[in-house]
Amino acid sequence: MIDAQTLVSRQPFIIAEIALAHDGSLGMAHAFIDAATQSGADAVKFQTHIASAESTFDEPFRVKFSAQDASRYDYWRRMEFTNEQWQGLSNHCKKNGITFLSTPFSIEAVDLLAKIGMAIWKVPSGELRSSELLDRILQVGGHVLASTGMSTWREIDETVSFFHSRGVEFTLMQCTTRYPTRFREVGLNVLDQMRRRHRCRVGLSDHSGTPYPALAAMARGASVIEVHVTFDRRMFGPDSVASVDFDELAFLVKARNAFVEMDENPIDKDVMAESLDSIRTMFGRSLAPACDLSAGTILKADMLVAKKPGGGIPREAAEKIVGRRLARHVSPKRLLRWDDIENGSQ
Repeated sequence: MIDAQTLVSRQPFIIAEIALAHDGSLGMAHAFIDAATQSGADAVKFQTHIASAESTFDEPFRVKFSAQDASRYDYWRRMEFTNEQWQGLSNHCKKNGITFLSTPFSIEAVDLLAKIGMAIWKVPSGELRSSELLDRILQVGGHVLASTGMSTWREIDETVSFFHSRGVEFTLMQCTTRYPTRFREVGLNVLDQMRRRHRCRVGLSDHSGTPYPALAAMARGASVIEVHVTFDRRMFGPDSVASVDFDELAFLVKARNAFVEMDENPIDKDVMAESLDSIRTMFGRSLAPACDLSAGTILKADMLVAKKPGGGIPREAAEKIVGRRLARHVSPKRLLRWDDIENGSQ
C-alpha cells in the first residue's frame, strides 16, 4: 500500500480508476479491487457520491445511459455505499497491499473518507473551483491530485497559488473531459507546459480507452498516471468505452517498471563496451583469404577480405602482411593466422 509520501517519491504512480464501473454493486466493487491488485496497480480509485449532499433532481445526465434511473440524482443514490461498506472496501485494499482512493463530491463525502484515513485526495475536473470542497480537503490534509480537464490556464494558476498559500503538496493532472478522448485531444504538451509554468509534479488522467497516452506520458516523465478500468469495454456504464481492460493495465504497469529500471540505471558507454568485449569479438571481423592460396604465395591486397569473427589478424594490419609470403596453403573457409605467414609475427 502506498502512502502520500511514497506517492511523492515513486514515479510514475499508477491509479486504476474504478469510479462507478461497479454500477452500485458492492460485490463488483470488491472484484475490481482484486483485479487491479493482480494487474499491479499502485492504487484503486472510486467515487464517493452522496446524492442528497451534492445534487438535486434538476441535474441532467451527462449521458443518458441508464433506463433504471429516472434522474441523475437517482443514479447517484444508487451508487451510494454505507460508511461501513466504504470501510470494508478500504480494508480490502489494505489487505491486498494496494492504496484505497475515492474522489469526494461533497463535504460529507470528504468527512466520510477522512474517517477511513485517506491521505491522497483527487479533486476532479468539475470540482476544481468548488472552494468549500477544497477547503475541507485541505483542512483534513494530504497530497492533492488536481484534475484540470475543464480549466483554463488562469483558473489553474489561481488554484496553484491557492495551494501554495496553504502549503499543500499537489500534483497537477492533465485531463480532457471527453469520454472517450481522441488522441488529438489528449494534450501531452500540457504536461510539459504545467511542469515549466509551475515547477510541480504533473500527471495524466486519461479517458482515451487505450494504453497509448499513458505510455507516452510516462515517457515524458509524468509522476502520476490514472486510467479508467473495466473488465470489458462492452460492460454497462458511461465510462466503459473510455476505459482500459485489466490486461492493458497490467501492460502499463510492466512498462512503468521497465521505464523506471532504465531511468534508474544510467550506463557509461566505455564501461559497457568493455563488458561486451567477448561480444565485440564475436561481431568483429578479421582478415581471411579471398580464395585458396598455395604455400609460397606473395600476399596482395586483393587476396584479403575481412570476415567474422574478430580475434584474428585485424583488418587494420593488412598493410603489415601485404607483400609477405605464405608459409602454408590457406583456405577462405577459415581466418588467416600469423603462423600462416613466413616469419609471421604481429
